[in-house]
Amino acid sequence: MKVLNLTFFVVVLDQVTKLLVKGISIPFLNLEFSGMEYGSSINILGDLFKFTFVENPGMAFGIDVGGYYKLFLSLFSLVASIAIVIYLYKARNKKLFFRIALALILGGAIGNMIDRFFYGVIFDYAPLFYGRVVDFLHFNALGFTIFGKTFDSFPIFNIADSAVTIGVGILLIFHKSFEDDEIKDEELEEDKVEEVIENLTDGNSNREDSKYKSN
Repeated sequence: MKVLNLTFFVVVLDQVTKLLVKGISIPFLNLEFSGMEYGSSINILGDLFKFTFVENPGMAFGIDVGGYYKLFLSLFSLVASIAIVIYLYKARNKKLFFRIALALILGGAIGNMIDRFFYGVIFDYAPLFYGRVVDFLHFNALGFTIFGKTFDSFPIFNIADSAVTIGVGILLIFHKSFEDDEIKDEELEEDKVEEVIENLTDGNSNREDSKYKSN
């Protein structure tokens, strides 16, 4: 389960960058960081790539949901994260690349889940489970329409979204290789079972022969 170190790294990097963008105040630690003004941008590669501080109350890449769907999304993130942890344990002997993909997806899911669960309470604007996700990575290109919503540029996203996208990409690109390994593992298990059965059968036959000879 060493791949969980990657999950931990993604979560920490995601949360640190979000707090640097949004700002944070912890009086008892005498910590005060103002962050960026909402809607403001910092050019990184001219106008092509910049940091733009926005928040979205819904899914990844700014896809909006509201009401009870927001609560459902938050709770679904929790259930999905637990399921991935369990599956990672069961897949601990699978190919490393496969486990890395799952670890990235888990890290991204937890990163955005923290925003949804706690940011509303921490920053005093919404109850538990109804927080908004902090986004800031902004590629000012590739305008398109999805789910009836038109984006003039690629939707603003964050480190967690990136981790999930990379993890899913790995699974999609290499799924055939992973499936072949799964089949090989199943065949190996079947061979082992058949070998055990044969050994037991041979052992029983030998004992019967010994009894017959002694009689």
